[in-house]
Amino acid sequence: MSSTAVGAPRSVASTAAQSASARDGGRGIGYVCENGPEIEHPAIGRMRRPDAVVIPEDALDEEGLAVDATQVLAVIEIVSPSNPSNDYSEKLAEYPAMGIPHYMIVDARTGTIEVHSAPCKDRYLDKDPYIFGDTVPFGPWSLETSAFRRYGKTGADSRR
Repeated sequence: MSSTAVGAPRSVASTAAQSASARDGGRGIGYVCENGPEIEHPAIGRMRRPDAVVIPEDALDEEGLAVDATQVLAVIEIVSPSNPSNDYSEKLAEYPAMGIPHYMIVDARTGTIEVHSAPCKDRYLDKDPYIFGDTVPFGPWSLETSAFRRYGKTGADSRR
């Protein structure tokens, strides 16, 4: 993963978290974006470390090395050029099985974005495709992707 290719995964998810925090209606529910905690779902025996995860602030106060997957609002993965099937097949089956409502795949190889939602067992029912430069609806958020860049591209060619 190259953080310069897409404007850094943390930056992408931070935008989502800031939007979510602003839309909580003053209920005091804050969201944070983290690019370090593992997420775990003991019932299915899986643990993953997404590029970025959006969780309620209070989820970080819990003891342990991993965040409970049932508290995860969204995950964002930046496709690795060396192992794209990990994001497009393995994680695409595991995240909905964990009950994670929103999964965004950012592919800097192709300049495309997939937003998956409505988890049902080991798949998402909804998939919406976008390209770099679009404003992308992602759960309750909208993410501007004009700063995203493709791997190995610069200037005007970086979003094609």
